Amino acid sequence: MGKKLTSRAQDYSQWYNEIVQGADLAENSGVRGCMVIKPYGYAIWEKMQAELDRMFKMTGHENAYFPIFIPKSYLSKEAAHVEGFAKECAVVTHYRLKNSEDGKSVVVDPDAKLEEELIVRPTSETIIWDTYRKWIQSYRDLPILVNQWANVVRWEMRTRLFLRTAEFLWQEGHTAHATRKEAIGETEQMINIYAQFSENFMAMPVVVGTKSQNERFAGAEETYTIEALMQDGKALQAGTSHFLGQNFAKAFDVKFATKEGKQEYVWATSWGVSTRLMGALIMTHSDDNGLVLPPKLAPFQVVIVPIYKGDEQLAKVSKTANKLKNSLEERGVSVKFDNRDTHKPGWKFAEYELKGVPVRIALGMRDLENGTVEIARRDTLEKEICSVMGIEDKVISTLDQIQDNLFEKASRFRNNRSYYVDTKNQFIKKINEGGFVYAHWDGTAETENLIKKETKATIRCIPIDSKNETGECLFSGKPSEKRVLFAKNY
Repeated sequence: MGKKLTSRAQDYSQWYNEIVQGADLAENSGVRGCMVIKPYGYAIWEKMQAELDRMFKMTGHENAYFPIFIPKSYLSKEAAHVEGFAKECAVVTHYRLKNSEDGKSVVVDPDAKLEEELIVRPTSETIIWDTYRKWIQSYRDLPILVNQWANVVRWEMRTRLFLRTAEFLWQEGHTAHATRKEAIGETEQMINIYAQFSENFMAMPVVVGTKSQNERFAGAEETYTIEALMQDGKALQAGTSHFLGQNFAKAFDVKFATKEGKQEYVWATSWGVSTRLMGALIMTHSDDNGLVLPPKLAPFQVVIVPIYKGDEQLAKVSKTANKLKNSLEERGVSVKFDNRDTHKPGWKFAEYELKGVPVRIALGMRDLENGTVEIARRDTLEKEICSVMGIEDKVISTLDQIQDNLFEKASRFRNNRSYYVDTKNQFIKKINEGGFVYAHWDGTAETENLIKKETKATIRCIPIDSKNETGECLFSGKPSEKRVLFAKNY
């Protein structure tokens, strides 16, 4: 706990890596490009999972599970889909190992070659739509509203913990509908759920919009996205929802009989968020002292650290601490009482500051005599001596204040780093400084590719709430109907 973190200003990437490892969130594994999510990090993911799962079920969705292996022929059925994922696929070719001739190792048994190679799931549209073909015959079978919590593999060459790994955890919703209107409504509903979760639980403001054709999900007719701004001025795509039209239904011959007895193809959606949200959480709120967690997602919201000398004092302090812990837990607050005798209070303070615990309560013999405790806030690092009387209300109101303050602080940062530009020079200057840049674009893939090549900026989204505002594209001079959101991104 004595080592100071690299500052964000000095080396943002190093700062991020030090927080991930120092706060016990995750570490690199023995498998190249894959990570081990440690218990503290996984506890945060579980909080995210639980809340999202609740929101999904409130909107009528059910959980299911589909195979991790996908026959290669399935991917071939939807041309755009296979093109989008082909370079990232891990392929299983054999099903057995055998001892080497010298007996010192194992080798792939050449006689155990699969008749058809299996793709390790990069996403599940193909295997799920092959399944839906068996489930759907009539309009009575629709809609199907299914979500899957799973792992996926995308063979990334350049990886970073949580943000981009060869294997990661996520949820993927896959729904089937009788009409185009219903499917589009589902797509929009789910991106709004992601936005609500991001803002209300992660305290992370997002821009909701649609992707350009170049940036759409492979096989989608429309992709909706939520985009967040990290503290280094780069954008992070935090969640996507896709209107798939009838593309996958046609590829897998999924039809249904309408009320009138006609055969029609089903309309589809898919949507997902991943452990990338962990990276977003870190980079949105954390500071040079370590992780900063919004109370709604903290593994424990309050830690009580006893200050004592000897077993007799510890027994007295522990009695009051446990009473306080129980009364807070009865009010719905998650509390850890750290009575370890292997570390001194100062070490514990540093540990919980690095781990981002929202509220720290210090309790010693003098506090027992005075009927007080010391409360420290992680977001502002402010400390306050408070009376034990009514302390539960004080802690709960402080947690609410921290949650609100983190969202307001992140919103101020985003607003201060959002720019509306009208010249190419302004565009390049602001993109290089970092932030959200709203500018006119002529709507062509050629110009979009040119901008990316010249500036490394991409169209993050066409904001849903963007008003029509005629202008000229900054790079081609052609007419533009509205501004779109550009940024460099993760």
